[in-house]
Amino acid sequence: MTSTTNLSTGLTAGHRERLMRVAREMSFDTGTRIFEEGRRADRFWIVRTGTVALDLRVPGRRAAVVESLGHGELIGWSWHFSPHVWHLGAEATSPVRACEFDAEAVRAMCAGDPELGRAIADWVGRMVAHRLHASRVRLFDLYAPYGSGSRM
Repeated sequence: MTSTTNLSTGLTAGHRERLMRVAREMSFDTGTRIFEEGRRADRFWIVRTGTVALDLRVPGRRAAVVESLGHGELIGWSWHFSPHVWHLGAEATSPVRACEFDAEAVRAMCAGDPELGRAIADWVGRMVAHRLHASRVRLFDLYAPYGSGSRM
């Protein structure tokens, strides 16, 4: 994957190495809810294998899947911004192996090393912009009348 939201292209090798030092291996079975929209965001994950669907609650309807994540991608950004509450939900759509990070520990690392902090903030910011765009496109696909607007 060549996206700048992917770990391998989103951070330099040195920053990736520092971040991975505090990682913990996790696995999720298919159908496992990893987090729920509106709940406390105290950790995040980077997918090693498998896929995760991000979803958004839609009043009166099923949750709408807005994006599917795979290898090297960051699951969750709400841990980085106050008030640290999930803006989306996430569910494993296949067996997932991931690296888990304690958000408080990573925020402390960033505070102690401004260069690392800027790099992670930039990476997370680019990922948020990408996800917001993907959400908008998906919601147009699902709910807008055909031909009602541009996807750009």
